[in-house]
Amino acid sequence: MDRIPMTPEGYEKLKEELERLIKIERPAIIKAIAEARAHGDLSENAEYHAAREKQSFIEGRIQELQAKLSRAQVIDPSKINHDKVAFGAKVKVLDLDTEEEKDFYLVGPDEADVKNGKISVTSPVGKALIGKGVGDQVTIKAPAKTLNYEIISISFE
Repeated sequence: MDRIPMTPEGYEKLKEELERLIKIERPAIIKAIAEARAHGDLSENAEYHAAREKQSFIEGRIQELQAKLSRAQVIDPSKINHDKVAFGAKVKVLDLDTEEEKDFYLVGPDEADVKNGKISVTSPVGKALIGKGVGDQVTIKAPAKTLNYEIISISFE
């Protein structure tokens, strides 16, 4: 069973979602199913079928979250060597082709959010940046195009 790297914040977010699903969503859907069942014939009861479908989704998500949390390897970025890019690093790079600066935050696969600059350490960009230092140039062969970056700064918060 592979461990899933996560920041402490990412781990807490998943725990909060799991707790909300178990304590709020699950009881609410059970109540909705009971109310829909009380309306009579289940074969033509759209409310009942919709509630059962939602219950199935909630139960699946609960199982998925429990599995992820049990395999989580919480990594505290403050305890990592700060000379090189590593998990949890905030990296500022200069795109050598466009002269544009970009910020990346290296996180676990479940925390990735490209629109907010959070990239997975398993992504092509994440893999290429790992282990590099300030001033290093990196060429990344991404599916769409080849990227050329120079690392400007590395920080861990």
